[in-house]
Amino acid sequence: MSTLSDLLAEHTDLPGAAVDHLQLVVAEWQLLSDLSFADFLLWVRVGEDDAADGDQYICVAQARPTTAPTAHPEDVVGSRADAGDNPQLRRAEVERRICREEDPRWYLGVPVRREAVPVSHGGKIVAILSKETNLAVPRVPSGLEIAYLGIAGDLCHMVGDGTFPTAEPSPDVHTSPRVGDGLIRLDPSGAVVFASPNALSAYHRMGHASDLVGVRLAPLTRSLISDPFDATEVAQRILMALDGQPSMRTEAESRRGAAVLFRALPLRPGGHPAGALVLCRDVTEVRRRDRALMSKDATIREIHHRVKNNLQTVAALLRLQSRRTSSPEAREALAESVRRVAAIAMVHETLSTSVDERVDLDELIDKVIPVIGDVAAPESQVKVGKSGQFGVVAAEVATPLVMVLTELIQNAVEHAYPPGTSGRIVVTPTRSARWLDVVVADDGQGLPPGFSLERANGLGLQIVRTLMESELRGTLSLTRRERSGTEAVLRVPLTNRRA
Repeated sequence: MSTLSDLLAEHTDLPGAAVDHLQLVVAEWQLLSDLSFADFLLWVRVGEDDAADGDQYICVAQARPTTAPTAHPEDVVGSRADAGDNPQLRRAEVERRICREEDPRWYLGVPVRREAVPVSHGGKIVAILSKETNLAVPRVPSGLEIAYLGIAGDLCHMVGDGTFPTAEPSPDVHTSPRVGDGLIRLDPSGAVVFASPNALSAYHRMGHASDLVGVRLAPLTRSLISDPFDATEVAQRILMALDGQPSMRTEAESRRGAAVLFRALPLRPGGHPAGALVLCRDVTEVRRRDRALMSKDATIREIHHRVKNNLQTVAALLRLQSRRTSSPEAREALAESVRRVAAIAMVHETLSTSVDERVDLDELIDKVIPVIGDVAAPESQVKVGKSGQFGVVAAEVATPLVMVLTELIQNAVEHAYPPGTSGRIVVTPTRSARWLDVVVADDGQGLPPGFSLERANGLGLQIVRTLMESELRGTLSLTRRERSGTEAVLRVPLTNRRA
């Protein structure tokens, strides 16, 4: 599906500023659609190369209301219209005013009333908005509907004037309150003339017990908000809208603990002050859940921190026991246990500072490699390096994978090089969307004759096989390199992990 920018570039020669303005219109027009109970179509005149008579228009964007049935269940974007079949489009462009069809038309069995709203930018008409209302569902005029339509009319006039929407400040419409969340209309003096039921509920939750109609909204809102700086900011944004300046959304917490989002828009059709529109949304429960998630996240990170501390204590106890042991075999076994515990502790240390249960393996492996060197034989001159990037993986992958890599590297340090010899071990990760492949290659003396990974009884390789099969669900092979040394090749799946 072509985007608005693609269609404008293909069919028009509008300047960049006009294209940016139409992007703003489309970003804001859900507000118009919901207030009007109508679909909105954005039409632009096609270039001369596309239409010989110059009176053809193409639909480049479409919006449907959330407050009423749509007039266009099908996608209209990309369709064309002749000025002869849709004279209101041409009239709105030429006469620079909102033009309404006298009689509704039937469209796919649905009666539709259409109005054309010129979109002005820089003193020129750059597009036409077609407001199309489904008349198949009878509507009984109510105070809410009358207020909505009145505000929609003012905003449509401002679209024709080129004063709505504005580029500054950024409207932040994707996270702003919407029409159904809560709507308040103010007169030019700042007094409330209409408040929707949801807006009234939001103010009741903030601590205002009575009706809003007739109340000056800015001082009332200031009195309900606990933080004096937030109270002043919200009140100022309402007053700015009354002075003709739009504002970004603002969030504040009332003295009773209710959190509410506000957004204020000026209403100035034809440049004449007509009050302001204030949208509000009660987000108390949303913020409560956010705080609960933050608390849970902090708790998990604290658990990882404590686990890391406990593992370091275990490692320290094992070192202490190693110093008191006279048996070389026991001392070596304890040293290997220290290394394994330290590797796991590093994973938990990384998780204790992570915002989620994911680990940067490159950072972690860079910390593990020196630990392996510390517990290697003092006479060893083997260097361990890394070539490539592991990337970020889930915690359930990180812990067993780090254990596997440390065992393989340690195994190579101990068995691939005779005492007093030097060499190099290189860890090479290769990552795709589905797999993480890792090669641990050494240039040592190679595998002994008749070696079989399945029959190897060393503790390190047994740990590796168990972790690869039960935790990582991957594959492992050990092969002799062509010239000298050994390659351990791991393949670990990154998708379809167990829950």
